[in-house]
Amino acid sequence: MSLAETIAPVASPRATSDAATLVSLRGVDKVFANGVTALAGVDLDVREGEFVSLLGPSGCGKSTILRLLSGLTSPTRGAIAWRGRRPELGFVFQEATLTPWSTVFANVWLPLRLAGVSRAQAAPRVEEALERVGLSGFANAFPRELSGGMKMRVSIARALVTRPAVLLMDEPFAALDEITRTKLNDDLVALKCGLGATVVFVTHSVYESVYLSTRIVVMAARPGRAVAEIAVDAPLPRNEEFRLSAAYAEKCRQTSLALCAAMDSPPPGARPAEASR
Repeated sequence: MSLAETIAPVASPRATSDAATLVSLRGVDKVFANGVTALAGVDLDVREGEFVSLLGPSGCGKSTILRLLSGLTSPTRGAIAWRGRRPELGFVFQEATLTPWSTVFANVWLPLRLAGVSRAQAAPRVEEALERVGLSGFANAFPRELSGGMKMRVSIARALVTRPAVLLMDEPFAALDEITRTKLNDDLVALKCGLGATVVFVTHSVYESVYLSTRIVVMAARPGRAVAEIAVDAPLPRNEEFRLSAAYAEKCRQTSLALCAAMDSPPPGARPAEASR
């Protein structure tokens, strides 16, 4: 039985639009030491319980926003305000980044071990995280024995083992084949429903963003900025019926049009001749 078959439907995305704002970015700029402006004037609210996808071309600052939210880097200008104390965060990178000499159990245990939690104390939480991603029988396996999709599941389990309230995901499925990616998309939606977590997800894929998200933030590059938002009102979790529906196709069309407009969007303050290049 898949994760999707074990999770009951949750409130529709429309209901989450009334949820409390969990974190806000206001007028956020990020300029790197080499002078590159990754973000300029970004305003973004993430509400509790949302699945927000950041969609845009390479170089538009999607991954930079995740790093700002995680505290791995700081804004050059502007403010990032969490509601109260910043909650526990889980971060899933584009690469699985597993230590090849360690077992699956040891890889998932790592963030708890770094926090001083012993193997015996961590065992129930590691087992729970592996069960959530469908890898209960692989605790003693090594990364070399796993497929690409299974390695990514281990990476997700490692992010879940700290029981985060917010999951940050940086194109975790980009390198996977389409069949594996589709299956992991299904499992991720079900996992989000089961955890009740807030997810901020980076992707280049229109189709993936529409399938996964309750809201899509479309970004333009040079400098990176949010230029459009698209709500996806279909209830969670979703399945193949939604993928084959007219509503999904129409939402993909709207999102594609917004992305094309974003890619043609001139940078703020550009003169007409510059904008037409």
